[in-house]
Amino acid sequence: MKKLAIDGGKMVISKALTPVPWPPLYPETKEKLAEVYMRGHWSFYGPEEIRFNEEFAKFTGAANCIAMANGTVTLQCAMEALGIGPGDEVLVPAFTWLATGTAVVDAGAVPVVVDIELDTWCMDVAAAEAAITPRTRAIIPVHLFGSMANMDKIMALAHKYNLKVIEDCAHSHGGCWDGKHTGTIGNAGSFSFQESKALASGEGGACITNDDNLAETIGRLSHIGYPFGAKQGKKYTPPPMGLVCHNFRFTDFQAAILLGQLAHLEEDTIAREKAAEYLRAELETIPGVKFQARGAKATRQSYYMFGFYIEPSMLKPGITRKEVSAALKAEGLPLGNGWGQPMYRQNLWSVPPSKYRIESCAVAEDLIYNRMFTTGLAWLNRPKKELDLFVEAVRKVMTAYLA
Repeated sequence: MKKLAIDGGKMVISKALTPVPWPPLYPETKEKLAEVYMRGHWSFYGPEEIRFNEEFAKFTGAANCIAMANGTVTLQCAMEALGIGPGDEVLVPAFTWLATGTAVVDAGAVPVVVDIELDTWCMDVAAAEAAITPRTRAIIPVHLFGSMANMDKIMALAHKYNLKVIEDCAHSHGGCWDGKHTGTIGNAGSFSFQESKALASGEGGACITNDDNLAETIGRLSHIGYPFGAKQGKKYTPPPMGLVCHNFRFTDFQAAILLGQLAHLEEDTIAREKAAEYLRAELETIPGVKFQARGAKATRQSYYMFGFYIEPSMLKPGITRKEVSAALKAEGLPLGNGWGQPMYRQNLWSVPPSKYRIESCAVAEDLIYNRMFTTGLAWLNRPKKELDLFVEAVRKVMTAYLA
């Protein structure tokens, strides 16, 4: 058995790894941004924004795409367009970035937090059904890290209880469930283009939907009441009375950056999927290690992070996730555990307890606090020899700490 680096042994990863800059930078995008700047028309359904809406809809197979300021207001607008508001409840998973829940609050509704599946880390549909009340109006399944919520079960549940479904696809650019791009299965799909995402423009987001009427309403909600594609300075039919609209507009700068990345997204998604499958195949040979399951019907699995988890009962007495984490870091493999907290305990979660409801979330809490590890997107862009170092570090530590 090799001596662990934390005990004075030799590190597995002692040399600098291949740099993986993020977000990706393309010379052609630099030229396009200069062109947009010199055009002097940067917002209000500019030509690049219109083109991005068309191209992203085409890429996902959706009938409509509405780009917005970020991936939180996309969720909010989708809910408001579906008539969800004060007095309504919306089911959300315990393990997600807090914006999934705060968007529900922004829409005036109540997030009801339900548990997750241990294998996929996504919403447990049985737990979701147990949390339904007469006030439940919608479900927001989150396609998390490198998996997908079970959309067959979620759509069946929605049909059974007459609920709306808004897919949170902030981590799922390029992912397909049973041949359909995520976001096209429910009533609407919400994407984030924040700087760390697989499509990244600093900030930004988009809603996709196959419902033309819903798209029209979402567009008006996000664009201070103007119809989709409106031109500044011209009069248009106002929004319906009572549809209080917002200024969540997008810019041509964001659109130009995203169009440059979208041209590479399919090939990049496939390459990252292959790297993740290689890591899975190697890690599953290590006793005590399991990995986040890809979507049950994923025909193309997208990634925001790569995740795996350990079985604490197989470790030596006194060894916990904390000790494993420290040992991996000493080997040159510092890993995280998502956001380190369930949604409702994250540092920035400031929603008063009276504004949300938590069902039992024992699986999520056990996973986050005792089992899981995640690594960023950069690892899935690294060469095979560096993926082998990743596996070697995990194997070395787990071999030393297994009972």
